[in-house]
Amino acid sequence: MKRLLAALGFSLLATVAAAQAWPAKPVTLVVPFPPGGSTDTVARTVATKLQERLGQTFIVENKAGATGTIGATQVKRSPADGHTFMVTSLGPLVVAPHLLKNVAYDASKDFDLMSVLVQAPNVLVVPATSPLKSVAEVIAQMKATPDKMSFASSGNGSSDHLTIELFWLQTATSGLHIPYKGGAPAISDLLGGQVEASFQNVNAVLQHINAGKLKALAVTGDKRSAVLPAVPTLAEAGVKGVDVYSWQAIVAPKGLPADVRSRMGEALTAALADAKVRQQFTAVGLEIVGNTPEQFTTFQARENARWKQLIETRKITAD
Repeated sequence: MKRLLAALGFSLLATVAAAQAWPAKPVTLVVPFPPGGSTDTVARTVATKLQERLGQTFIVENKAGATGTIGATQVKRSPADGHTFMVTSLGPLVVAPHLLKNVAYDASKDFDLMSVLVQAPNVLVVPATSPLKSVAEVIAQMKATPDKMSFASSGNGSSDHLTIELFWLQTATSGLHIPYKGGAPAISDLLGGQVEASFQNVNAVLQHINAGKLKALAVTGDKRSAVLPAVPTLAEAGVKGVDVYSWQAIVAPKGLPADVRSRMGEALTAALADAKVRQQFTAVGLEIVGNTPEQFTTFQARENARWKQLIETRKITAD
């Protein structure tokens, strides 16, 4: 009995020591998209502060492909020891599972949700040379020429694509969806006038709006964007039910130890509270969220139901 108790004691001490040692090696933040996008930028900004606070290297690994599901699958299959997390947009968590067949994870069961870090509304933009000056004029053109007005998106199933579909649904109009392989080529063709309009993330096109290369007609938030205070919301412009935010969040493989979850949560809160981080995010239109795992769980369920319904109603596919 003494030997058994001693063994149990040593085992407990080893477990406590291991927990206290976290992170015991470099931590990987998997981004399921290419470098340079909004999610990648958020991950790298937060990684720097986590590294400072936790005293360990945080590595951002881009694992792009299949609408973000390749990276998400990698994270799902990683050990739940606190050395692998995923920083992702809404796509892999609440959109891709309804667009793609045979997704190798259950977004509601296979991850421990940590926090939604930031969010940003989309903004309806047209080239500076466009004669359109308001949402009402966009709607009028679509009603006059159904299925003709072109809208660029960063890809099938992206938040900007889903915003287009929701906008058409709520206004009883139709246009021509032009999907691109990423936001950069979509914005490039928009700037060049090859496409007529787009719902882009505010932070992705703010510099072009400020430079006078794009005209912002409305934002999709429930309030005006702090970086575009003169631009009305779609609701103010007369279109209800198109309150849409793109968001970036962090999750872990299911089964993260409670102490690691707690320490990582505290470190994330501190990172988002850092003055330089807040200034870097808010300057481009990103809004700090930093919610709790419980709040994230409720939010994910609501977002999942919303986009599932839209995808089914509009018969949207990933093709």
